[in-house]
Amino acid sequence: MTKLKITAGPFTFDARLETEDAPKTCAAFLKRLPYESKIVHVRWSGEGVWVPLGDEDFGVGYENHTSHPAPGHIILYPGGISETEILLAYGGVDFSSKMGQLAGNHFITLTSGLENLKTLGNLTLWEGAQSIRFELA
Repeated sequence: MTKLKITAGPFTFDARLETEDAPKTCAAFLKRLPYESKIVHVRWSGEGVWVPLGDEDFGVGYENHTSHPAPGHIILYPGGISETEILLAYGGVDFSSKMGQLAGNHFITLTSGLENLKTLGNLTLWEGAQSIRFELA
């Protein structure tokens, strides 16, 4: 099992890559580690934060995809109808864009720090973009 450390805003989370269910997505993401960006609050999807990635191509299609990630699940939308993005659910999410319903590849699951997710989501909603860093644990 590949373990990650994710630092988002003032919080640190342990996580695991879902290599059995999303092997291509995990492999593409591993090549980019350490990965740093900013998260902003989602626009249409509910209680989540996202990393907008424009037309970045991870070279993957759908695998282990869902429109309803659970809190602590991270999905990659590989692009197509809307821009490429990474989304972290902190509560109820119905993954969508202005174009309608989307599905993303569930490829990371947080394994610690879940009690801080809602605070991170509210911080991002009310105070704006927060830094995020993904690295091997």
